[in-house]
Amino acid sequence: MFSFEITNSDDYARTGVFSYPKGKVETPCFMPVATCASIRLLTSQEVMDMGFGAIILNAYHLFKRPGLEILKKSGGIHNFMRWNGMVVSDSGGFQIFSLPDSHADENGIILKDPESGITHYFTPEKVMEIQNSIGADVIMCLDYCPKIWDNLKEVNLGVHRTVSWAKRSKLVHTNPRQQLWGIIQGGVDIGLRKYCFEELEKISFEGYGIGGLSIGEPWEKTIEVVNSICRSIGKKVVYLMGVGMPDQIVETVELGVDFFDCAMPTRIARNGTTISWSGKFNIKAASCKEQQIPLDPECDCFVCRTYTRAYIRHLFNAKEMLGMRLNSYHNLYFMAKLMEKIREAINKKAFAQFKKDFLTKYKRKEKNA
Repeated sequence: MFSFEITNSDDYARTGVFSYPKGKVETPCFMPVATCASIRLLTSQEVMDMGFGAIILNAYHLFKRPGLEILKKSGGIHNFMRWNGMVVSDSGGFQIFSLPDSHADENGIILKDPESGITHYFTPEKVMEIQNSIGADVIMCLDYCPKIWDNLKEVNLGVHRTVSWAKRSKLVHTNPRQQLWGIIQGGVDIGLRKYCFEELEKISFEGYGIGGLSIGEPWEKTIEVVNSICRSIGKKVVYLMGVGMPDQIVETVELGVDFFDCAMPTRIARNGTTISWSGKFNIKAASCKEQQIPLDPECDCFVCRTYTRAYIRHLFNAKEMLGMRLNSYHNLYFMAKLMEKIREAINKKAFAQFKKDFLTKYKRKEKNA
């Protein structure tokens, strides 16, 4: 019911097809973040029409709201949010890092809801039960994400708890229509990362998330870790968790990553940052006030075909939500097209040149913006 086939490669960069019971996803794949069953300001149909085949959502947040009973009565997450593609659910382990007053013990994680003040206790088994109720196609083992990337004691603890919880997760995983992926922790310590992967391989998973990155470590350390892990994983699925800005994707696709997710493209869009083929710029800047050109002259999305920078800047300054929505649509459309171009370049065995050309242009400060 599940399979992953590598269809082409260009050095370590590779294209593939991930098949699941309801369909197929082409890789490398960027997954928009739908934390609470919504890609902010956009409809499921709009996101599917852009060409995205998969999204990721969060088990902890859906457990809180709308709750598992509502999801069950709705026929599962696909029917609930009218999403016809693949759904990946994160276990909620990252919330140890992101939520204040949250911590863990040997048996699970303790998360305090900042809104209600209510404390929830999640064991690996409970997290599996939650993800099963959500009805995602791919589910993740509960992992321990260290709060400080360079605290070796904390990172080492994270590895051992992650492995222990992965064993417990695998024991209770019984739904054949859901594939369970393990998560590799270990900070920027290559030895710990290797140990974590080898221990997880003894349990046996068909896909692996690389967790605990993009939490403050230098980018060159991220690259070292990802390269080392990709060489170990080989032909199984590699999912780089929470890393997914355009330049980061291009640099790590080259190492062999298949799946990405990141909330940043839409988050920065709501704050006025526009992604273009010539780099990022602030649509709220004074230089855009009279510009009668699209957000990105090289983009063919409906926003760029219809509206000007001057108009969208006006919407932001007038605090009209439409400005955030149009910018969000454009940024996500850009990500879809970027992944298409990446796959095309790999299939033509021209990825090295694509990477060089893209990064040269993307990292150059755009004129008049």
